[in-house]
Amino acid sequence: MKNVLIILFVAAIYGCSGQASQPDLNADVIGTPPISASGLSSIEVRHYRNAVGEFIDSAFGSRPFNGSVLVAKNGEVIFEKYSGYWDPRIKRDSISPSTPFHLASVSKTFTAMAIMKLQELGKLSIYDPVYKYLDGFPLKGVTIKTLLNHRSGIPNYVHYMERLGWDRRKQVTNKDVLEFIKTRRKDIQVNAPDRRFSYSNTNYALLALIIEKVSGLTFPDFMKTNIFGPLGMHDTYVFTMSDSSRFLHSYFSSGREYAFDYLDQVYGDKNVYSTVRDMLKWDQALYGGTFFKKETLDSAFSGYSFEKPGINNYGLGWRMFLLKNGKKFVYHNGWWHGNRTAFYRMPDDKVTIIALSNNDFTRVYSSKKIADIFGNYFKNPEEEQASETVNTVKASAPEEGGGK
Repeated sequence: MKNVLIILFVAAIYGCSGQASQPDLNADVIGTPPISASGLSSIEVRHYRNAVGEFIDSAFGSRPFNGSVLVAKNGEVIFEKYSGYWDPRIKRDSISPSTPFHLASVSKTFTAMAIMKLQELGKLSIYDPVYKYLDGFPLKGVTIKTLLNHRSGIPNYVHYMERLGWDRRKQVTNKDVLEFIKTRRKDIQVNAPDRRFSYSNTNYALLALIIEKVSGLTFPDFMKTNIFGPLGMHDTYVFTMSDSSRFLHSYFSSGREYAFDYLDQVYGDKNVYSTVRDMLKWDQALYGGTFFKKETLDSAFSGYSFEKPGINNYGLGWRMFLLKNGKKFVYHNGWWHGNRTAFYRMPDDKVTIIALSNNDFTRVYSSKKIADIFGNYFKNPEEEQASETVNTVKASAPEEGGGK
């Protein structure tokens, strides 16, 4: 009854005022949609919107932010902000709700769940050895699961291919990553599988090849047909060279553009481009066992690495904080060139925080603290310190995607 009255009230306002005014996209934009049937009252929406806005103003500060932010609860958008331009140097073409950003390592969440979808369809098992799908793969103890949870023991191709002689004038592809492992196995220091967690982009470059092998489609086509299309993520795509004329470039904080380099064609570990609104659709698909089975989601959001005591853990394509109060904070950060991205999910409170930027704006990671507006997540000193340590590493070291 309360929701019905709210909807009638909002409808009356819009009926009196005519069509809602459209935001000016030539400046920072804060949008507030009409109240939905999410169970939130107008007072709650206003409270959350104001609190999030104040946090963003304080945390992002005066440094130029070229990007987009969205915060939602119960699937309802509470706060949106779009700031900057496609080319911040000449301030041409404003960032809008349909502007796709390079997600960097947040792309891994799609790769992982695509693998899980193939398992649901009976096309593979995550317990299968990798050599079953990738001919000539020399590491017999490595399974699909150890690729997913970064326990394969395979180091990061971003760090060793050039060191071992790869010509930077030649673009690296996913197949090149595989062939390099096959031909240079003795030169690559591989650890025993499933002994410890070790974050490596190689794992997800190989997973993309497995998806291609099993499905018979290219990775970009599989994602479009089986994930992006069915979820209505129409502004989301996997980058290939055919997108060279339309993709959003990235920039140093000084405004200088990052050059396209020899690692920029590898996908699976990175190279998904998306918007905050499309990412909210992705977030909503990860609830309820509709797009994915409940057992699939439970498996993906379980922690598999407990070598070090604390709240930090990694599932199947997802980082997480397993908090002492029983709550779970599921997330992934990204960093590639000047692209800094954050995708935070609080399933216990049905809250989503998404922040995307392409001008090396490290403060997108501070949006994690918005979670405390909706519940108790990082107010415990021990948990706050642990989460800040993780974010410090991500902002300063080439872990999430390589930081090139």
